[in-house]
This record gives sequence, structure tokens and C-alpha cells, in this order.
Amino acid sequence: MQVIANGINIEAEDHGKAEDPAILLVMGYTAQLIYWPMDFVHGLVDRGFRVITFDNRDVGLSYKFDGVRGPNPIRQLIAKRFFPRRQMAPYNLSDMAKDAIGVLDAFKIERAHIVGASMGGMIGQLMAADHDDRVLSFTPIMSSTNGPGLPGAKAEVRKVLMQTARAKARTPDEALELGLAFSSLIASEEGRSRSEERRAMMKLAQERAFYPPGPKRQMAAIIDTGNLRPVANRIAVPTMVIHGADDPLIPFACGQDIAANVKNARFELVQGMGHDLPPSKLPEMVDLIAGHCRAV
Repeated sequence: MQVIANGINIEAEDHGKAEDPAILLVMGYTAQLIYWPMDFVHGLVDRGFRVITFDNRDVGLSYKFDGVRGPNPIRQLIAKRFFPRRQMAPYNLSDMAKDAIGVLDAFKIERAHIVGASMGGMIGQLMAADHDDRVLSFTPIMSSTNGPGLPGAKAEVRKVLMQTARAKARTPDEALELGLAFSSLIASEEGRSRSEERRAMMKLAQERAFYPPGPKRQMAAIIDTGNLRPVANRIAVPTMVIHGADDPLIPFACGQDIAANVKNARFELVQGMGHDLPPSKLPEMVDLIAGHCRAV
């Protein structure tokens, strides 16, 4: 369903009973709400939670910033070194955090538990710090503060990421092959073995919404927002950080950095998990998140 959040149309889905405590799931870079595994969503609903998912701006069925150009990612990274306060992107992650708060407003949810994956965990840090009156607890998954000195993606992953960011895929088939190549690099061993499932999910996402310009603006938002350590230092809500031990895109040291910068945060390392949500790990993650939320 379409809701108005932060002044724009956002596509959102509501699962579970309206009277149950709410969990808002915030997805990562370029990923649509359908990338939340339904076993994960239903697992949380079965534990007595109302689960809200949504498409971030510029992806899926949410509002597209057509005609607004994002900067070249490499040039933007270089420029940010010399002019860290200069805004170069059409929007930043703070704007996306306001979108997420707007989704809660649309569903008339006063406070919710926030669970964010990858870029969603970065958006969640801003929600927990700047909108703490709306946040019951916070769980970033496979995310980072993007602080200086943290290890980056493996060289091969970084190379393909930049190639994908610069690529101008003109057809769904071209975009599909680029996406599959990248996802196979960052997935867990289990995820890589499920190549046909990954292909089917990507095709479903394309059928739902094929929009190549969106990722460039989202990448620009991440770069423009920069170091989130000062944000993490301001988080006071109960926080549990989950990270995969085998993540080649955002190494688990980045998740540890979130936990180190959030007062009293807890860190959980999931063995056998890369930068994905492998099916065999979902019960463990549901247990961790449901327990964390119930403890608040």
C-alpha cells in the first residue's frame, strides 16, 4: 500500500496484529522490501510482533527523484575528503530516516523497534539518535558507522561495486547479470549455492520496479552522510548489533564499531553468514531479535 511519509509516496506492507508491538524493518542499498525473507517476517509475527516493511525512496514502488542527478561516486568520495561539509547529493541518510519515521506516522505507530540491514542499519542509527522518542530498541544487521580507519570491502568486491555503481545497464537483462555477479561475491557460502533462488528474486524485483537511476542517488546519500560515529555516540536506546562472520562487503569489525560507539550495546556474531540473510540463519536471528525486543 502507498502511504505519505515525509511528504513523499512510500510503498509499505503491514504484517501481524495492529495491537502487537511494532518492528519496522529498514532495507539496505538498492534493495526492495521483498528482500526481507518472509520466513523472517513471519517468524517475528509468530513471536507476537507487528512487522512493517517498506521500499526506501528511489527503489521499488516508492517515490523516484526523476531528473535529479546524483554525483559521480568516485569524484564525490574525493571531494568529500577536502570539503567534508559540502552537500553534493540530492538527499542524505537523515532524509531517509525521516521517511522511515513518516512510515510510523502513516500507520499511527507511536514507537517501534527498528531493525535495519546494511544501509538500513545506517539509517537506523540516525533514527535512534535523532528520533529516540519514536524508537523502542535498535538492531543494525551487517552495517557500519562508516568511521575512518575501518576495514573496507575486499578488493574484488570493491572493484565490482564501483563497476556496478558506474555501469549504465540499459535493459533488465544487463542489470540482472550485474546484480547476480555482485551478489555472488558478497553472499554467504549458503547464499552462493542458491544461485537460482537469487536469480528468481532479482527477476521478481525487476518485474516489480526496474529503475536504474535510483542506486546512484542512494550511493551518493551514503557518501554524503559520511562518518556516523558521532551519531552512534548519541544513541541511548537498547541496541543489539548483528553481523555475519563471513561478510566480505562490510567486515564484522564495522559492526563491532557500532557496538563500541553505542553505550551498553551488545554484539552478536553469526557464523556462516555473509552480506546476506541465509535461510538457515533466520531462526537464530528471529530468536535474537525477538528476545532483544522483549527485553525492553
